[in-house]
Amino acid sequence: MTKLNHLKKTVGLWEKMDKELSDIRELKEIAKQERDDSVASDIEKAEAALAREIQNLEIETKLSGEHDARNAIVAIHAGAGGTESCDWAEMLLRMYTRWAEKKGFKSEIVDILSGEEAGVKSVTFIIKGEYAYGFLQSELGVHRLVRISPFDANKRRHTSFSSVDVLPELDDDIEIKIEDKDLRIDTYRASGHGGQYINKTDSAVRITHLPTGIVTQSQSERSQLKNRVTAMKLLKVKLYELEQEKKRKAIEKHYDEKGDIAWGNQIRSYVFMPYQLVKDHRTGREIPQVDNVMDGEIDPFISAFLEWKIAKRIS
Repeated sequence: MTKLNHLKKTVGLWEKMDKELSDIRELKEIAKQERDDSVASDIEKAEAALAREIQNLEIETKLSGEHDARNAIVAIHAGAGGTESCDWAEMLLRMYTRWAEKKGFKSEIVDILSGEEAGVKSVTFIIKGEYAYGFLQSELGVHRLVRISPFDANKRRHTSFSSVDVLPELDDDIEIKIEDKDLRIDTYRASGHGGQYINKTDSAVRITHLPTGIVTQSQSERSQLKNRVTAMKLLKVKLYELEQEKKRKAIEKHYDEKGDIAWGNQIRSYVFMPYQLVKDHRTGREIPQVDNVMDGEIDPFISAFLEWKIAKRIS
């Protein structure tokens, strides 16, 4: 049924765009015959909207991985640099949640560790929407920020790093065998610094998988049981990914791809000063409108990454 619904949606989208294109052509013809320039702005808006729809569909055609259509589990970790890096991690969180909103996706924070003064040290959240993982796999790696620090009284330029990890959200019935004896389950009081991250529960759960050392945690629900279910789901996903990596001997392991959260390992740089530019170091894609990118306009980077990935696979 899931596959059928997806196919229906794809065909429906194609038919909708085909009709929109016909309507635009018809409107152009009428305007030409009647020499009416008053509808020019309407035609331009309709063409721009159709172009965006075509671009989104074009991106989706490049997503053929086993889990590309699934929801995405995203984890952001601040690098060395204290408050600066924590603030940068929170800026990235906002960038991805704004991107999700524009896509019509939903985002849910499942675990967050606030910075001592500002920002977040780490945050894990789920973006729910069709092809969320396929889109966001381009974000795996270290992200570098260059700006005049708002926390520096001398207004000096600072460089900060944060890493982004992206995994697909898998079904509850994935075949991952987890022995009770291999788990250590701890409960603790949820933490947060108010606002949108205000404390919601004192029944947070942390699960440690002893054989691998993988730790997952959840504190977003009031119920300890629900937090345990969420933490266990995250553990299953990470164990599944670990097994997949063992099978894919030809490529580097998932967590090794990011490298250290420091200089030389960044996949993308966001420069606010002395000039404004966001550059992806893998694809060479550059966008000078930094504010737009930080407001969630990352589709050009996603599209360029998918093209780069396909080209790399062919070569």
